[in-house]
Amino acid sequence: MKIKGVIFDFNGTLFWDTDLHNKAWDTFLERYNFKLSDEEKNKKIHGKNNKDILNAIFPNQLSKKDINILSEEKEKIYQELCLQTNMQLAPGAVDLFYYLKGRNIPFVIATASEIDNVNFYFDHLKLAPFFKRSEIIYNNGKIKSKPDPEIFNKAMNLMGLSGEETLIFEDSISGIKSAENAKAAKIIIVNSNNDDYSNWNYQQIKNFSEVDKELFN
Repeated sequence: MKIKGVIFDFNGTLFWDTDLHNKAWDTFLERYNFKLSDEEKNKKIHGKNNKDILNAIFPNQLSKKDINILSEEKEKIYQELCLQTNMQLAPGAVDLFYYLKGRNIPFVIATASEIDNVNFYFDHLKLAPFFKRSEIIYNNGKIKSKPDPEIFNKAMNLMGLSGEETLIFEDSISGIKSAENAKAAKIIIVNSNNDDYSNWNYQQIKNFSEVDKELFN
């Protein structure tokens, strides 16, 4: 198997921020008298679009305006928490980017984050040397939430590749299912949060230096 292109999920994969998102959701939900366990967050939140998350949490159907207001409120909490940390990309990620660039292997980001967070990441995580902001596949309000494969299919189309030629890095349950539904040739799980992935037989890594470069030869 030769991999011709790579798709990176972002949150929990390239940027290990799962705990920050959990804290932000806890703070946000407390304001509205809701509480979710970590297991419930894994099922209802991680890897999914804010629209679907909020509609799954709030008992009444929300309007588009309500969703936008609530999303902005939650993401403001999240960004403030991020800025209190030493923000950096996952271990080994930058070295892998340089390796892929050196071999002219295309790689893109496909993330459930919205544009405000994408811009925030470009401002604080030095993504510009490796990614074009205009080519990030993100939650634009139209893309279906994972586990639907649409977000990864769009990323494959951007690279001009099929699933059979593509490696996807993921960390969330919904994201792994989405990668499967996109028929990726290979899926590697980034275990950034010490989660239980015993239901899958995919390679798990904690550092991108663990990726076998022979995949690209």
